Parts: sequence; C-alpha cells; structure tokens
Amino acid sequence: ATPSFPQSCLSRQQLLAAIRQMQQLLKGQETRLTEGLRVMKNRLSTLHASLAKAAPEPPAPSCPALQAPADGKKFGTKYLVEHEVHFACDPGFQLLGSSTRTCQANGSWTGQEPHCAGGFECSSSPCQNGGTCVEGLNQYKCLCPQQWTGATCQYEAQTAPPAWSVTDDPAFSRQPRCAQIDHTQHCSCEPGFHMSGTAANGLCQDLNECEVYKGEGGPRLCVHACVNLPGSYRCACPDGYILLGDGKSCEDIDECTLSQDNCPRGTICINTGGGFQCVNPQCPQPSGNVTYVKTSPFQCERNPCPMESRSCHQAPKTISFHYLPLPSNLLTPTPLFPDSLRFGIVGGNNRGHFVMQRSDRQTGELILVQSLKGPQTIQVDVDMSEYLDHVFQAKHLSKITVFVSAYEF
Repeated sequence: ATPSFPQSCLSRQQLLAAIRQMQQLLKGQETRLTEGLRVMKNRLSTLHASLAKAAPEPPAPSCPALQAPADGKKFGTKYLVEHEVHFACDPGFQLLGSSTRTCQANGSWTGQEPHCAGGFECSSSPCQNGGTCVEGLNQYKCLCPQQWTGATCQYEAQTAPPAWSVTDDPAFSRQPRCAQIDHTQHCSCEPGFHMSGTAANGLCQDLNECEVYKGEGGPRLCVHACVNLPGSYRCACPDGYILLGDGKSCEDIDECTLSQDNCPRGTICINTGGGFQCVNPQCPQPSGNVTYVKTSPFQCERNPCPMESRSCHQAPKTISFHYLPLPSNLLTPTPLFPDSLRFGIVGGNNRGHFVMQRSDRQTGELILVQSLKGPQTIQVDVDMSEYLDHVFQAKHLSKITVFVSAYEF
C-alpha cells in the first residue's frame, strides 16, 4: 500500500524549500553588490589620487611680509587672510600711519605703512636761543624768551610775557642763575621756568604746563585734572579714584571689595565709577493669584499657579536683578549684557538707548546704541518668552540698572 501524507505537510515542505531558495538567491545578490561597491571605491580612490597629483591644492592666500618701522617694533608673524600685524614706536618717537594692519582676501594689507617720527624728547635739545623745552605725551614744546619765537625759538621777535607764565605769585618766581663768560653776563632758569625781562633785571617765572597743553586737541597731560606746581605739575583724580603709576591715569576705587562702604544691614553694595550704591532688590507685591518668593539675593521665583489662572501663567516665572556700572560717553554700539533666552525690551526709562540683538536660537545681547552722559541711572527691563511647539510655556524677566559715572574713565 502507498503511504499517504496530509496535504498541509506537503505545502509546508514546499514553502520551506522556496524560502531557502530565495535566501540563497539574496545572498548571491548581496555578494555581487558588495564586490561591485568595493571595485567602485577602489576606482574612485585611484582617480582621486591621480587628480590630486595632477592639480595640487593652491596655497592659502596670504599678504606680503611686513617689516618693523625704523625706531619701532612689529608684533605678529602670520600673514594669512584676516590675520593682524601691530606696530609701535620706541620711546621718544610718534607713530605715523596705521598701528594695526589686516591681511585681506585680495592679498593686500589694510591701512597705511607705519613710520616712527622722532624728535619728541627734550633730551635732543631742540630749543634754540635759550628756549625752555617742556615734554608732553609723545611731543615737546619750546617756550621761548621774549625776543624769540617759532617752534624751536629760531626767529627773533619782541613779545609780551606769554599767557602761560605765572606772574602774580611770588612762590612761582625764581632768581636766574647768572655767570660771567667772556666779559658777558649769561643768565638761565631752572627747568620749568621761563626768563622774563632782560638779562640785567630778568626774573624766572614758572611755566604753567597745564595751560600750555590745554585745549590743543592733542594728548592731554592728565586724564582728569592738571595741577600746576612751581617748575612742574601733577595730575589729580576725583574722589573715588586713585592715580595710577603712570602719573596721569585714574582708576576707580572698589569700595565694596575694600569694605569702605557704609551700606545698611540687609542691603548689598554695588561698586560704581567713583562711588558705590546700596541696593536691596525686592520681589513684586502679591497681585491676585501671582506671588513671588526670593530664592537668592538677585532673583525671585513665582509660586505655583492655580491651573485655571491664565493671568498667573502669563506673569514672569523668574525675575532677576542686574547692576552695571558704566563710564560716561561710552563709545557705541557696545554689547553690555549677554544673557540666555532674553530677547525683548519691555520696560524701564531707557528712552531708546538700548536694543536687543538675537545671537542664536537661545541667546541674546543687550546693545547700547546711544552714548549715556553721566552721572545718571538708567533702568531697562528685558524679557524672554518660552514656547514649545508654538505653545506658550513661561516668561522670564531681567531688571537691569545701569549706573553711569560722571567721568569717562
């Protein structure tokens, strides 16, 4: 008798055989595809290598080498595009031309070739005919006897006593030093004094260096105030500043760091130009369902809102306080306050002095666009609103107070 099998068993064996046949077919196709890709990669690599040898990459664009000016120095050794080279002159010389030059994409340098002009020190004895040399910042001035005039006292003239001489205070006068040379009396004055009158009855009067260099448009002898002294001068700073080692510049005293403030208990000392401010940031008073709690000296956070209170959810989730001291007449535009996630100016008494500039997706900067003349205090409120899939999530508020100094330093 012939054995019999169920129809379902035969169909299952046929299906497994067909699957194995398809697997072998796919494996063969995969092998041939892999081999084809390998061959293609080899051909591309060979072609790339041959092209690279035939046409090497051009060198990075650069500018011609620059040399240091005579009697000066050069800083910077790279001459590639966007690289800078800086120049400075030796003491007693003044830089003419560009102090900084930048390599441009067209292979040329910006600015003008620098030169160092000499003769700005009294050590070279530039003044003729008994003139007195007075040194300033990178310059000198010849103060001539009455009968001489010109930049180096080279021309003979008859003039009245100069306006920059002190004639009405005995403390600013000296007797000249005289000597007989070849039967002729020669008289001279100490440094910082100018001969007034004739050799027979002359008097050495003080040169008011502060007046000599006042309002000439050039470098000032002092950053703030110049005090004339017999034969010399000194610089002075306003209250709240100290004179630096150069004898000309002023630096703010940080009363807060030095514990020189008298801020009451519970307030915080903020250093400002020439002084300090005592601040005590306070959270807003409760309003309806909106209440805040102080989580740090300079930040408040909103308490949880009732689910149904739309006005509470629209109120700022956090309020932060910031204090910025600035000098008077600061050059603009100037970035002042980089801060994450804050993009809009919503309040304060800024009167258009500030704008917000978005740096990237989550960063913005507060930009000062109009100079502020001090002393004054400016307030500006900056906020950021968070959205998720175009749905409002929360608002954050920064309250910024700017203390503008009365001085430009």
